[in-house]
Amino acid sequence: MIAAENINVTKVEQSKLKDINLENIPFGKYFTDHMLEVDYEDGEWKNAEIKPYQPLLLDPSLAALHYGQAIFEGIKAYKNEAGEVSIFRPIDNFKRFNISAERMQMPQVPEEIFMEGMRMLIELDKNWVPQQVDHSLYIRPFMFSSDHMIGVRPSEKYKFMIILSPTGPYYNSPMRIYVEEHYVRAVPGGVGYAKAAGNYGGAMYATAQAKLKGYDQVLWTDAFEHKYVQECGTMNVFFIIGNTAITPDLKEGTILAGVTRDSTMVMLKDMGFDVQEKSLSIDDVISAYNAGILYEVFGTGTAATISMIKELRYKDFVMEFDVDSWKTAPEVKSRLNAIRYGQVPDNHGWMQKI
Repeated sequence: MIAAENINVTKVEQSKLKDINLENIPFGKYFTDHMLEVDYEDGEWKNAEIKPYQPLLLDPSLAALHYGQAIFEGIKAYKNEAGEVSIFRPIDNFKRFNISAERMQMPQVPEEIFMEGMRMLIELDKNWVPQQVDHSLYIRPFMFSSDHMIGVRPSEKYKFMIILSPTGPYYNSPMRIYVEEHYVRAVPGGVGYAKAAGNYGGAMYATAQAKLKGYDQVLWTDAFEHKYVQECGTMNVFFIIGNTAITPDLKEGTILAGVTRDSTMVMLKDMGFDVQEKSLSIDDVISAYNAGILYEVFGTGTAATISMIKELRYKDFVMEFDVDSWKTAPEVKSRLNAIRYGQVPDNHGWMQKI
């Protein structure tokens, strides 16, 4: 077992930061000076190091390239007005990472490697954390099988890594969403609840088809009836119907247990909403819209945070929303940002200081 003090650190000679403007930076385009890399071999984790960000040398027979044993997480760190850096709910992402690892027959990553490795890496690259509103340091832990062998079986070797990316907003404007009736993201008994790389690769074709129709993303529906809503693109989704906030439940294992989803439910309860996790059919959504009580629809996610939906299309029926008049989604976002940027006390214990 690797102790945190045994994570070797090699620093860059000169930072790349001098050549990058952190204002209005796009999502996922630039990466910080360093990365964490740890190997799993012979049943144990070893060779833990933080070193300059660099390409990997991969064998063409690398198991992950052929059989898709790859998982990841998305976490964010924020800088307050005093320049202090804190990570938002990292322990929840750590727990979810290992749930994904179990589903994909990969080894558990120890807490001291995941959490302390992340802390040490961010401490080293904390000058990369933007301070502007809606900007943050995106943290990407990931793990992939690293056997050099062609054969359908769990690998014996794995590589766990963390890279960091300063970022601005993922979605810059309210979205137009197409309700998907043919392609599916997940099925009961599948890997929908895991943050597996293949989930995202498999979603790209349907998303591309929606974009050809002029839409930004798809609202996934269930695999059997194409009737019950699931996730919205790469986000969880919320519907404000009357004084009730509804989000699809997690019972069937087809939906990712989003950390921002959970945080949003806490904020909505604090705001006086009746928050319900349950199955919701697209017919019920349309009925609420026609009755004038479907007030808001928005997505939640680490990358997206809170993303408002201005149009929802099911078959030929189009639901349009005046997002400029909305109060709930903006208030949820404002409350979450106040916690993340240290503007109010963190009464939920969500922020971990670096």
